[in-house]
Amino acid sequence: MQRAMAHYVPREMAVLGLVELILSFAATYVILQIGGTPAWMAECLGGLPGTSAAPAAMLAFAISLIALPIGLYQPEVCLDRRRLLPAACLAAVLVFAALLLFGRTDGRFTIGHALETARLSVAGLAIMTLVRLAWGLDLVRNRLVRPVLVLGGPAEAATFAARLDSRRGRNFKPVAVQDGDASWQALRRRRIWGVVLASGIEPRMADSMLDCKLRGLPVLSVAAFHDRYLARIDLDSLTAEGLIRGDGFARGGASAALKRLTDIVIAIAALLLTLPLMTAAAVAIKLDSRGPVFYRQQRVGRFGNVFTIFKFRSMATDAEACGIPRWALKQDPRITPVGRVIRASRIDELPQLVNVIRGEMSLVGPRPERPHFVEQLARAIPFYQQRAYVKPGLTGWAQVNYPYGASVEDAREKLAYDLYYVKHRTIWLDLVILLSTIRVVLFRDGAR
Repeated sequence: MQRAMAHYVPREMAVLGLVELILSFAATYVILQIGGTPAWMAECLGGLPGTSAAPAAMLAFAISLIALPIGLYQPEVCLDRRRLLPAACLAAVLVFAALLLFGRTDGRFTIGHALETARLSVAGLAIMTLVRLAWGLDLVRNRLVRPVLVLGGPAEAATFAARLDSRRGRNFKPVAVQDGDASWQALRRRRIWGVVLASGIEPRMADSMLDCKLRGLPVLSVAAFHDRYLARIDLDSLTAEGLIRGDGFARGGASAALKRLTDIVIAIAALLLTLPLMTAAAVAIKLDSRGPVFYRQQRVGRFGNVFTIFKFRSMATDAEACGIPRWALKQDPRITPVGRVIRASRIDELPQLVNVIRGEMSLVGPRPERPHFVEQLARAIPFYQQRAYVKPGLTGWAQVNYPYGASVEDAREKLAYDLYYVKHRTIWLDLVILLSTIRVVLFRDGAR
């Protein structure tokens, strides 16, 4: 679990979560102390009437728990103020709804109950917003940014620095050597967090780097840094020998059985819960345009086996009248009005739950591509076919970390995340991906 959290949760987000948990507890405790803790709330949240500590702790935990799947612990949401307020408001509404629904064990609701709930929800909204606004200030962010010494040629160093501009790399800042002094004492004076070797070590630097590493300073290759801190595989340095000699990729039969059981249980439950929504989508599709409600298409699954995928039809029936497969584009004219809605909300993907139950797909895995595109991409991108060693998924690590791709370069970027998932897949990573998918759906990240 420690390894999982270190891999998938950026350090600054863990700090943010801890600070917010403490402040949420303090704020709700003060509110309950001033206004008094209602008996129904104390009973429901595990405290005694007249006490505020236990209800305040439970409320603070509930606020953090609801904020997680909405994306309020994602750097890209915290850094974008246009997304921050809507996300915080949504979290406050969900906190309000949860307290309203589960706060009264006798099932009776009163105006007083609603007002007490609203007061706590507004407090939660204020805490979430203020903490994130403060986190976005340069004074605070600079305390969390980790300076990284990059050793290598100008081209390699520039490429690595550009990668740190990505979503997961923003808490690292590349710096250069001053006067050629890379001794442990010099790096400590400059508060250097670690060293990244963008190319081979020069003989004159080898002793200094070994000394730094033995003293506890992280000294990493670019590939190791990508894997450990950017949660992706560095395709530029990837070789077959590196894959063979490296760790990861192994998974026992018990883990595979647990994943399959989880897929079946969740897929059946989701199919039943979304049946009314899918019925409404089917009626809307039928009224909107001519053609069938469902769309069947050949996709490449595990080990290259081809299977038929099920989706709600979102394009006109003659979308590929020329017979040549094409990626979906922004403002694609082939998409119907209803199709734009169901694609943006991912409703068109819900019939794939049948593919999950049948064992052709998993809930989490690389995106299943069409055979035409797989052949094209396998010729252009080394190691592209290695993503097919796991079942394709409804959602995946690439889908929640990179927007929809419609080019070979996009496919290459997504492959870096897909191979990371193939290498490190665990039940914890699956959970992180499923929670992140909620954020992707709510904010329509990458939808076309």
